[in-house]
Amino acid sequence: MTASRISLRAAAVSPSATLAVDAKAKALKAQGENVIGFGAGEPDFPTPERIVEAAVAACRDPKMHKYTPTSGLPELREALAVKTRRDSGLDVPASQFLVTNGGKQAIANAFAVLCDPGDEVLVPAPYWTTYPEVIALAGGTPVVIPTGADTGFRVTVEQLEAARTERTKVLLFVSPSNPTGAVYPRNEMEAIGRWAVEHGLWVLSDEIYEHLIYGDAEHHSMPVVVPEIQDRCIIVNGVAKTYAMTGWRVGWLLGPADVVAAATNLQSHETSNVSNVAQRAALEAVSGDLVAVEEMKQAFNRRRLTIHRMLNEIEGVSCLLPEGAFYAYPSVEGLIGRTIRGRKITSSSDLADVAIDEAKVAVVPGEAFGTPGYFRLSYALGDDDLVEGVTRLGALFSEAS
Repeated sequence: MTASRISLRAAAVSPSATLAVDAKAKALKAQGENVIGFGAGEPDFPTPERIVEAAVAACRDPKMHKYTPTSGLPELREALAVKTRRDSGLDVPASQFLVTNGGKQAIANAFAVLCDPGDEVLVPAPYWTTYPEVIALAGGTPVVIPTGADTGFRVTVEQLEAARTERTKVLLFVSPSNPTGAVYPRNEMEAIGRWAVEHGLWVLSDEIYEHLIYGDAEHHSMPVVVPEIQDRCIIVNGVAKTYAMTGWRVGWLLGPADVVAAATNLQSHETSNVSNVAQRAALEAVSGDLVAVEEMKQAFNRRRLTIHRMLNEIEGVSCLLPEGAFYAYPSVEGLIGRTIRGRKITSSSDLADVAIDEAKVAVVPGEAFGTPGYFRLSYALGDDDLVEGVTRLGALFSEAS
């Protein structure tokens, strides 16, 4: 028997839909097309200058030209402990932090050290595209729990309990949410946390959008709300979204000492330390004030209100007002089954193809997030482009028959 050229494990991995959409938009732009991309979750602001200057200084420091501890620069881990106490009220020693190559590696490391073959992970949908893939790579089984606009895209304890089996080991919990912008109120988070404690489950809490909260919504960290969960909770975070540092690739996880030690051992054989220059930049970011963050947040809030209003003015489209992150997640189910420019729309994926082909607007269809019938639009782009892009969608979709 001829062996497969590609391992079954690697062959089963789907490409990132969000990155694929972004790549297609950039390729069309390179060909001279006037494309507006709502695909990538990437702030359109430059990294604040003080952070850039810290990286420049690190480049000139010979100590930063050498290997450093896999777990991260000691001064950065200390700063992360201080930042976590400041921002969420959670008191964790620096020894229980692991600095990773972006939030993705933090998530992958966490599932790798938690999951054995057959372990089930509860994954509320809509979910970020990477979660199910890294769970499966770790040997776990993602158990998707659909949510909808009727619950604000927030999962309930009743839904979680209905999905729980004797093989359930981990609950994935994300607030604020990518792709929906949903934020869990404290009482709902507490109920979910206490349910997880009752059943001895682990919780992986992704808090990377913690500072991007709008209106009356508030960010809470589950181990603060439910202290009993702290010994079975891993938190992942990073500098990418808050400080406009997506390309710097610095994230982290924090959790119980044994879990962090195992994840550090794993990373020592995968990537070793994160780039020292990027770590120094991250140190400056988390040690400084949040003035630049607030300025970006004001712009995101303005765009949030604009995109919510404009999307709801399009016939066949309805959109909840997002409370966090920088994504709108409108339903386009009112357009499915109709025809646009001679093309029958049978899914939100079809509609996204029509949008890029006919209007030169790139969006990510809900299929990528486990909930067909929706679009994700990032509003982390310039105000003028945002208005132009949604205007194009409205004009195109008005042709539906």
